[in-house]
Amino acid sequence: MAQPKQLKKLARERMARTGETYTQARKAVLAGAPAPGGRPSSSAPAAEEHDDGAELPEYPAPEGVLQYDAGLWSRVLTQAGVTDPRTGRPVTEALLAGLAGGIGFMVFTFDYESGTTATVVTRAHPEPYVENLVSRVGVPVRQAHTSSAKAAQAHLDEALDAGRAVVVRVTETVLPWVDSDVPDTDAESVDLAVLGEDEDGKYLIDDGSGALRLLRPGQLSAARSRRKKDKNWQAWVPESVPPREDALRAAIIEAVRETSGRLLGESELEGIPAHFAKNFGVSGLRTWAAKLTGTGARDWPAMFADPDRLDAALAMVSGFFDSGRYSGAGGLRGLYAQFLEEAAERDGLAPLAGAAGAYRDLAGDWDELISLLRPEAAREAGFATTAEYLGALAGRVERLADAEQAAAETLRDAAAALAD
Repeated sequence: MAQPKQLKKLARERMARTGETYTQARKAVLAGAPAPGGRPSSSAPAAEEHDDGAELPEYPAPEGVLQYDAGLWSRVLTQAGVTDPRTGRPVTEALLAGLAGGIGFMVFTFDYESGTTATVVTRAHPEPYVENLVSRVGVPVRQAHTSSAKAAQAHLDEALDAGRAVVVRVTETVLPWVDSDVPDTDAESVDLAVLGEDEDGKYLIDDGSGALRLLRPGQLSAARSRRKKDKNWQAWVPESVPPREDALRAAIIEAVRETSGRLLGESELEGIPAHFAKNFGVSGLRTWAAKLTGTGARDWPAMFADPDRLDAALAMVSGFFDSGRYSGAGGLRGLYAQFLEEAAERDGLAPLAGAAGAYRDLAGDWDELISLLRPEAAREAGFATTAEYLGALAGRVERLADAEQAAAETLRDAAAALAD
């Protein structure tokens, strides 16, 4: 996953000798090309005399990541040399996930002639997750959003020339390694990190898979420009400036209060019509439990009377948990517990430790529900009928809603005890 430190060092030494950009110098080093003129310029310092500061940390592999975007930004910040002011170590995925808003809940089902969709989200929603993360982490993050492909390329080159990983937003179905029959107009946007170029001029891409992907410049440009809302957006960290501890502490308090308010329905959901509020937070869990055994045309027994439709819906729900973007292992509650534990070690935030245990327990409850939501679960568990299976699901969701409410109330009380 990592680019060798020696490669970066050689590229920067070549930059000092030749005046080339980082990208040009890196490509030349990989290709074994001699410097112009066959020897260092007499006006440039010799390689051993050149010192442009400490080498950037290596870009880490995505090992054990629980939430896609928080994990991606943890790696990007690590490569930029940003550290947590309290620990002096890289900013953790858990801290970034908590700052982004942490956890939440949303459920929706839509019935179409071609099939029925089921969506379950267990991260903070509908707040802008990545945007909250970037604004609250407290380090300089340069963002660019342009309709011009030429300007977008210039922005990307600038960041890569500085030796930084660059986060770009793309239409997922346009990526050559994604096999999907979803039309591009309906496809999700996803963030990737562009790490540099290989010897053939292809971009090295981190998509969270654990192995580098390769994209030709034209492929990356096409994927970045497909959706107007996200067209050519990118973000990168130009300076290795650690966040200020006081600002980070204030951001944690803001994020925790937002999370508890959203879960308990005590704060307004921006951009969400009032009649949809019942599908969010603890209320959303109770709504889901009711729909799993309801008798209406839009309840699960009627919508999923066809076993094939039920299997397809459960596969969709399981996909959300498997992807780690909108949901994840333990409903992302274990990751949130880690955030609370880390936050509680900061001055003045000790009350948050009291809520961490509740979310540790909830992670196990969520994993049990996730196992039962697998398409094969109804058959393997020996349920006699679909109604019996949905009833078992409803019972688990009802118990989960009670536990979620108790945990969110504990979180709210802990947040209230924090001094601003």
